[in-house]
Amino acid sequence: MELNNKVAVITGGTGGIGQAMARAFLDNGARTVVISDLDPDRVAAVAAELGCAGYAADVTDEPQVAALVETVLDSHGPIDLFCSNAGSITEGVLTDATNEQWQQQWELHVMSHLYAARAVLPSMIARGEGYLLNTASAAGLLAAIGSGPYTVSKAAAIKMAEFLAITHGDQGIKVSVLCPQGVNTAMVPQGLGDGATDGIIEADELATVVIDALRDERFHVLPHPEVGEYIKRKADDPDRWLSGMRRLKARSGG
Repeated sequence: MELNNKVAVITGGTGGIGQAMARAFLDNGARTVVISDLDPDRVAAVAAELGCAGYAADVTDEPQVAALVETVLDSHGPIDLFCSNAGSITEGVLTDATNEQWQQQWELHVMSHLYAARAVLPSMIARGEGYLLNTASAAGLLAAIGSGPYTVSKAAAIKMAEFLAITHGDQGIKVSVLCPQGVNTAMVPQGLGDGATDGIIEADELATVVIDALRDERFHVLPHPEVGEYIKRKADDPDRWLSGMRRLKARSGG
């Protein structure tokens, strides 16, 4: 997909990754970029700074997601690219992460993608074209030591993207899943786990990788290319990979 003259929606749009993608899309000729996030004042301020449109919505509330899509369709025309990007991280594994934390991460990282797809796919399928970019994490492909809810929900987010690609690929729908390691945003640090990153990259670097991946219509968007090799090693010998992760956990004090 080329972004020129396209309409793109980005949830989690006031965060570092969301803002970087919005700027990159505009720089690459997008006709309209719409950002969305929880805080209406923050959305308005960031949209004004970026020179794009903005609407507040809670992506864990399906009626709000549906209303966002309808508003964009009515105000800006057909949506070419929907970036389901909102996310957060919570610490804890089994006994030290509450059921509420597990459920919150599930709603934010899995159900939000489902709500977005339900809302935007009918108009895309009717046109025979459209693109979904779902933000997951390298943690979903591998693991984030010390964060069970984040790891498990991000793995489910990747499976959701796979299922969408399988189910709707023959209807003109393209799907990519963004799986970064550490990115220099408010969410970055400690939560990703010791040794879980191959360097912290800037959000603008990530956005450049996203543009290239959309152009090539690659399913896995890997701003840290090392992750691709780790996936291969994990697939070749899962037992060895699990042993290595246990050693990493021990070294990190997890």
